[in-house]
Amino acid sequence: FGWRVSVARIAAAGPFSAFTGVDRQIMLLEGDGVTLHGEDAVLCHTLQQRWQPWGFAGEQPLDCRLIGGPSTDFNLMVRRARGQATLRVLSEMAVLDRSAHGLLMTLDGQWRVGGGTLKQGQGVWWADEPHTWTVKPGSRGARLAVVQWRPADAVPALDDLHI
Repeated sequence: FGWRVSVARIAAAGPFSAFTGVDRQIMLLEGDGVTLHGEDAVLCHTLQQRWQPWGFAGEQPLDCRLIGGPSTDFNLMVRRARGQATLRVLSEMAVLDRSAHGLLMTLDGQWRVGGGTLKQGQGVWWADEPHTWTVKPGSRGARLAVVQWRPADAVPALDDLHI
């Protein structure tokens, strides 16, 4: 895979699977959350706030402890050699940068996307077809997860950037 997303339920403590060469982002969707910690105790993160993405290297050995009961999380995995991706959560209208690959998923409320409305839990996925989306909340307190992936050949090299 170049990139993939999943929703997973964490019902018990234990190690996270290691993925060499993969950048990962995780975000709590439901539940009390988890604490993630590395072997060296330097890396420790509490995933307790819903809809707050947290990124880490997939080869980093991490162990997971439940804070309370089971939790459900959103996962984004990106193979570094194949491209780059962003995961963010929107709460207000936005015009998204053009991208050929991505996912929009309604986390809460309703969203107006393109010519339609997405209800909670619904989404739009696209690949190999560039889109520029205008997204607008259709209800108070609405939240939308936005994943946009760019293949390595579409990501500018540092030498090409004019900073």
